[in-house]
Amino acid sequence: MSAAIENSPSPATVAPSRTYPRRASLAVLCAGTLMTVLDGNIVTVAMPAIQNDLGFSGAGLAWVVNAYLIAFGGLLLLLGRLGDLVGRKRMFTAGLAVFTAASVLCGAATGQGVLIAARALQGAGGAMASAVVLGMLVALFPEPREQARAIAVFSAVGAAGGALGTFLGGALTQALDWHWIFLINLPIGVAAWLAAVRVLAPERGAGLGRGADYPGAALVTGALMLTVYVIVGAGSRSPAATGLLAAAALALFAGFTLRQARAARPLLRLRLFRSRALSGANAVQMLMIATMYGFQFIGALYLQRVLGYGELATGTAFLPAPIAIGLLMLGLSARTVARFGGHRVLVAGLVLVAAGMALLGRAPTDGSYPLDVLPPLLLLSAGFAAAMPALTGLAMSGAREEDAGLASGLFNTTQVVGGSLGLASLSALAAARTETLVGRGEELIPATAAGYRLAFRVATGIAVAALVLAAAVLRTDGE
Repeated sequence: MSAAIENSPSPATVAPSRTYPRRASLAVLCAGTLMTVLDGNIVTVAMPAIQNDLGFSGAGLAWVVNAYLIAFGGLLLLLGRLGDLVGRKRMFTAGLAVFTAASVLCGAATGQGVLIAARALQGAGGAMASAVVLGMLVALFPEPREQARAIAVFSAVGAAGGALGTFLGGALTQALDWHWIFLINLPIGVAAWLAAVRVLAPERGAGLGRGADYPGAALVTGALMLTVYVIVGAGSRSPAATGLLAAAALALFAGFTLRQARAARPLLRLRLFRSRALSGANAVQMLMIATMYGFQFIGALYLQRVLGYGELATGTAFLPAPIAIGLLMLGLSARTVARFGGHRVLVAGLVLVAAGMALLGRAPTDGSYPLDVLPPLLLLSAGFAAAMPALTGLAMSGAREEDAGLASGLFNTTQVVGGSLGLASLSALAAARTETLVGRGEELIPATAAGYRLAFRVATGIAVAALVLAAAVLRTDGE
């Protein structure tokens, strides 16, 4: 790449002013993020109702989730870079429009094919909106203290939205029907789009000619989609088929890397990975999110299949998580990061996450919510509330302004891949352990609890690995 391109000024952006207030902009970005995060989780509780209504088989039903994840995870990196080139506001508002329209299609679906296709479109719209949000936040709040507070607010909304989705999915499905878990997005999406058009500062991107490497885009999008497909469907394929698909994904990644090293205008500047903060933060996030997704999914199954909770009761049981995360992130995270540094806060948060998972590792068959679920739930919430804003700040600190959209897309991509990997691997471990014990003659509920205990203990090991990596790699000057 020529020096003129490498050292060129960042894309022109209209600075926030009285016309484009930063707090209102932050609220709009958080609202859009909340809608996409909620929808990533809200569908899980409604799956039995969808299956009964549309006649899905067990394997077919998984595609209601998989179609969303493959489109979302596969497009984030590409769309993050395109946001830098065409303008992040354009990408964000277009994403809200696509996501809202796809939600209406999901809610109106009366057949399996329509619902799966609409879920894939939802994933694409969610990726468009999500890929550029962190880059927009960094541009809106360049001063470190303000940026830490903004990231804390954004992280609180995202983290709380994940847990709220479980509750709202149960409540809407039980009170109305499953169609409303999608139709509820229509008024929210329209309001968010109108506010985004009015409030967000206009900007012009660098232009497609500055980084539109279309062969590279095809390679990386195919590689990411295939990776997510391999992960989410690993349990339904033979090991040989999974191995072949994984090898194909690696080959696409290798081709993409070679292309970026030689392209005159690469989609992804490989120098981005020279940043220890960015590369290390993405690796730590992948491990941490794998742990948290495993907890959210397997924890819900433990409540339902071992302790006998219903859908609404399960969602209600998770409510302390978003409340604790929101209070801690908004009240303490920015202050603690500013006082102690992002590295120390991240390490402390990961210690709490590992401790919470270790407590869940005992998950008794005759357990009770106040004694066996709530204490680790609160530890995990506190740890995540501390770690996530610190981790986000460290990741984005390693990117230049002109690469902020790409770094944002990369951070969101590792989140999706980490979550999918944790969910697939931990649920497969739990199922295999349960099947083995049932085969030996053990009763179903004790065997199921034993499978979940194994998954929680493996998740504890993953959390410890994230802790060790963060302690070794992400230490900053003065810490």
